[in-house]
Order: sequence, then C-alpha cells, then structure tokens
Amino acid sequence: MYARVLVFLLLCGGLLSRPGGGAWAQTPTLPVPNQPALQTPPLPPAPARPDSSLTRRAQRAAVRKFVRLETEAADRALLRRYRYRTAVPDSLAAFREVRDVVLALQADAYLTASADGMRWSHDTLRVQLYVGEKFRWARLRNGNLGDGLMTRAGYRERLFSGKPFEPNEWARLQQNLLTEAENQGYPFAAVRLDSLQLQGGDISGRVVLDRGRVVLFDSIQLVGKTKTKKRFLTKYLQIFPNQPYNQQRVDAAARLLRQLPYLQVKAEPEVRFAQGRARVYLLLEDRPSNQFDAIVGVLPNATPGPGQKKVQLTGDVTINLRNLSGGGKQIGLQWRKLDALSQLLDAHYVHPNFFGTPLELGGTFNLYKQSNSFLTLQPRLQVTYPTVQAGRISFFTERRSSRLLADTANSLKDLTVLPPNIDSQYNSYGLDYNWNSLDDLLFPRRGFLAAVQGAVGTKRITKNSDLNDTLYNRVPLRTTQVTLGLRLERYYRIGRGGVLLTRLRGESLVNERLFLNDMFRIGGLATLRGFNEYAFYANTYGVGTVEYRQFTGADSYVFVFADQGYLRRDLEKDRGRDAPTGLGAGLSFRTGAGLFQFVYSVGRSENQKMALSNSKIHFGITSRF
Repeated sequence: MYARVLVFLLLCGGLLSRPGGGAWAQTPTLPVPNQPALQTPPLPPAPARPDSSLTRRAQRAAVRKFVRLETEAADRALLRRYRYRTAVPDSLAAFREVRDVVLALQADAYLTASADGMRWSHDTLRVQLYVGEKFRWARLRNGNLGDGLMTRAGYRERLFSGKPFEPNEWARLQQNLLTEAENQGYPFAAVRLDSLQLQGGDISGRVVLDRGRVVLFDSIQLVGKTKTKKRFLTKYLQIFPNQPYNQQRVDAAARLLRQLPYLQVKAEPEVRFAQGRARVYLLLEDRPSNQFDAIVGVLPNATPGPGQKKVQLTGDVTINLRNLSGGGKQIGLQWRKLDALSQLLDAHYVHPNFFGTPLELGGTFNLYKQSNSFLTLQPRLQVTYPTVQAGRISFFTERRSSRLLADTANSLKDLTVLPPNIDSQYNSYGLDYNWNSLDDLLFPRRGFLAAVQGAVGTKRITKNSDLNDTLYNRVPLRTTQVTLGLRLERYYRIGRGGVLLTRLRGESLVNERLFLNDMFRIGGLATLRGFNEYAFYANTYGVGTVEYRQFTGADSYVFVFADQGYLRRDLEKDRGRDAPTGLGAGLSFRTGAGLFQFVYSVGRSENQKMALSNSKIHFGITSRF
C-alpha cells in the first residue's frame, strides 16, 4: 500500500514545462480502473438478439448495463456519499463510472483507493473497490523559497498541517508558485516535493522550486502592415527590453491591443526564446479608425412657434482622428444641433506615454447651449494608468460652470422667486475605472464592459445682478456635491451571426439644492431611443437596454431593441418620477461611402403616447478611413 502512496506522491510532485512560459504542474491522473487491476476485464457476454415483438423501450432497456460496487463493511457508509449511476447505457460508460468514483476518493485524500477486481456477470459489472486509509499533511515545509513567494502563492501553514492531503489543493499551490516564478523571469521553473516522509497516514515534505535559467525580454516585433510605432507599443504593453520575463504581461498583450480601435489583432502573441532572451511577436494590421459621421434626424415639432415648421431637423457631425503619426495620439470633435436653438459641442485629446511613462494624459471640453436660457461649459483634465489586469484607472479634475444668457437675464428683474436655472460653478475631483474584455471594440460579438465613475467637489452659486438679492436668502451658496456614474455591457453570441446585447447605464447627482441647468439631459439616439434629443431632465436616471443583432457581414447587421428607463427629478418645486420606454428596429450596412445606419423608434412616457405620429427616424453615414 505504501508503495502505491509513494508513486502517487511522486506523480503529484512531478512537473512538465512548456517553452514560452506556460509551465504547469502535472496533476495525478489514473487509468480506468486504478492499479493493480490495469488489465482490461473480459468483455461482457453478448446480449441476446432482441425479439422483434418487443417495443423499442423494452429493447433499449434490454441492452443496458449495471454497475455494482462492493467494498468492506466499514467503508460502505463512506461510499454512500459518492453518487454514481448504477444503470448505464453501455460497458464503456460503466468503466467511466468506476473511474470517476476512484478519482473522487483520491481527491478526498484516500490516496490508495483503487478498483482491485472487476468481472462481468451477464449485464452487470461487479467491482471490488478498495477505499483504504485517509492521508493527512503532517507538515509541508519551505525548501528554497522565500516566505514572501510562498505567501503570494497562497501558502498558509494551517492548510498543510493536520489537514487531509488533497491532490487538487497541492496542485493549485504548485501552479501558483509557477505563476509567480513566470512573472519574475523564470518561465521554465519546476516545482517538486522533496524529502518526502510517510509515517502511517501522515505525509511530510519540503517544497522545492527549481527556477532554471533567468530570462529577459529582448524586444517586441511587429508582423503585419501597420504604421503603429514599436516604441509606443513597448510602453503601452509595458514589455521593456532587458527587464525580467513576465508571463502576465504577455497574456494581457492581446486584451490590451484589442482596446485600440485602430489595430486588428490577427493572432495571439507568440514568444520565442533564445540564449536567455524572449522576443515577443505581435501579429497586427491597421484597421480604418479615423471617423467622420454625419447624421440627420427628422423629428415632429409638437409646439411650432410663429414661422416654424411642424417638422424639425437635427444634426450630428463627428470627427475622430486616431493613432496620429503611429504614436497612439487621438483628437476628436463632435457638434450636435438638438433643435432650432440648442447646440452641443464636444472636443477631446489623448496623449499616451506622457513623458515616456505608461501614463496617458487626456483632456475634454463640453459646451452646451440650451436655446436662450443658459450656457454651460465643462472642461476636464485626466491622467489614466492602463494596468496589466485590472483595466484602466483614471484620476480627473473637472470644472462645470453654467450662466444665464442675456435674453433670459432681461426677463428676470420682476421675478419674486428664483428661476429654474441659476448661475453656478462646480469644481470636482474624481476617479474613473474601466474594464473591457470585448473581442472587438467597434463590432463586438462577445465580452464584457464595465465603467464606474465617482466625483466629489464644491458647488458655488453666483448671485445674478438682474435678480433681487433677497431671493438668495434661503439658498445655500456653497455646498458639497457628489456625482456617480455606472455603465455595464455584456454581449452574448446566439447561433450563427446572432448577438444579444444587455446594457445598464445610469448617473446620479447628490446636492442640497438642485436647479434645472444642474440636471443630466437624456433622450435621443445615444441614450434613450424613441424620444427627442435631451427630452428629459433628471438628477438620477437609469436605462436598461436589450438589443438583438443579426450580423450579415463583418460590420453589417439588422437589430431590434427595447430601452427601459427610470428618471427622477428632485427640484424645489418640481419633483417627479417617470419610467419611459423606447422600442424600435434598424439596420447598419457597408456602402461605398461608409457605414450607413437607419434607426426607427417609438417611445412612451408620461408626456408622450406610443403612437406612430410620435415616432423618430435617424439615419446617417459613418465614414472610416
């Protein structure tokens, strides 16, 4: 029996290595059934030819096989804990059931468990099962590893002292040690169990790590047609020459590269080792990513004024230039006309590898003009650190200033209460976190995206000279304001060419006194379809989306969707709740001029009925070059 245990432990302590860092510990595997009964038992007697007069169900029952496990009386209660099928469709399935029971016993520290005898009796496989003694760790000592390495690998002395010897737990420790070694420059390391001692059912030994030769990164090599500079990718992936080899960075390279919209990953990165050096090959190609969009919206004008038409046009023009000069820089501009008098302007700039560091410096600017009521400016500066596994972490500062326009100010002199809009400034500092595992950034088929944002700052209300000063008496002019945001997206493959998108997004603004121009504006093609652009004011909102896309090509698809929103508006004299719903369908396909998109949607809310007369149509062409 002890000879079996020693062989088993040697198998547990063995290790196989893969060139390129994929080292792994060999977990014990056993034939069917376990030693010593290695020879195949005699075949069961051939079943009698079924009578044609029997029903099909009776014929199937006639050829079934049965498994009977026989063990010592003291082990029968233990065996009842393990579920196995006593009736199986064929003899191969019977052998598999016996193997699974033996492996389950060994995984629970019964290392000498085995099927010692098997014989067929007509249609029944009778097995003499030996359970044996349950083995325990007496002590697992640290051989030549540092205490820090053992701790990072998950070693805890209490888990390997007086506890059952579970091969899976030992294999997990081996794998964790190998992972730590791979990330410290030893991709060909091996872990083994040394000074093995067996006293009764107690096992003791030492963990020994054979590190092998230290390996350093040599360089990255670009294979394919791309203008992206090697210097930029070296810093972006954090794979620097003459640094210790790190398998974690190699594994994360493909995921990080897929987050760049101007690159297409043709294959997983390859690593080649030679003379203590590791060279990483990236198979990449440029993809059209520079963007020019022009979208026209046709919306009904519910309350046309003098000289206005019953139908109004909206517009959206977007320009994005990415990977300038092959260095990953990005610049973008978006202008939107929401209605006859309201406009929106967004601009952004991204500068990666700021001063030669992995940090990414970015800036955004937002301008929003609401008819003749108010003007809001919102510049933002942020620094982003793209981590290897934990996504992208950004620290930002933002200044939001809103002021009443001159036409509005002239009508404020005779007011006896504060107007719904107010002059204010909000300076905030915040943290933004993004995680992206999408298989394609532009046309994802599967993957997950998460974005969480939080900011806190001071809001100051500025007194307007056109308003009576006494109107501000009960208004806190300096308060603390908190802004929260969340976005979650998940893509699922369904059948051939089908993709199901589920999305949840929302924001919340927390402050003692809110005004209309402090609120979030939602509605329209980008947030809640079936409604006019920026149709809703809300200080807290959430929008859930379910969308099914049927792809007919690499970037062409038809889709149907449903948007369900929840809105809350907490103004001093205007508190309300709403749960608008948007439904619709559309299509997107490639043309010679670019990607054409058409969306038809209808919506229902407290102020809008779901009717064809209130439907919204958006269409446009996105040109990528």
